[in-house]
Amino acid sequence: MKMVKSPARKNLDEAPHEAAAEVEHDLRLEPAVDGEAEASPEESDESNLVATVAAVGVVGIGVALVEAALLPGVILGVAAMAAPQLAPKIGSALGPLFKSTVRGLYRVGQKTRELVAETHEHVQDIVAEVDAEGKTAASVKETGAPLQ
Repeated sequence: MKMVKSPARKNLDEAPHEAAAEVEHDLRLEPAVDGEAEASPEESDESNLVATVAAVGVVGIGVALVEAALLPGVILGVAAMAAPQLAPKIGSALGPLFKSTVRGLYRVGQKTRELVAETHEHVQDIVAEVDAEGKTAASVKETGAPLQ
């Protein structure tokens, strides 16, 4: 609720013109009745954000004019100032992206395991064939007749 300061009257039973003449200098808060609606928290956040961005822009231009070497420090300061406000928003936006990335990497891992298992099996088959051929060649040399 928006509050405005108004002077307090000494005696409310007095006539309005007499009461206005004897206004105390004590001020009290009363609700505003000018018909304006209160600003929502979102509107307040937006106006604060706009004011902050404007102030940072002015400071950035001033720093660029005075000493360009200070710009990285200004950028780091702005990032440090904005991080607590933006981190929850960024986190909620990146959540689905992170999940889909993990899901995709899991699938790639599964396919890689299958490929490695198949390759291992093929290598074992080749080694077994080479071993069998080696035994056959050794047998031929010893006996002069191939194994059957």
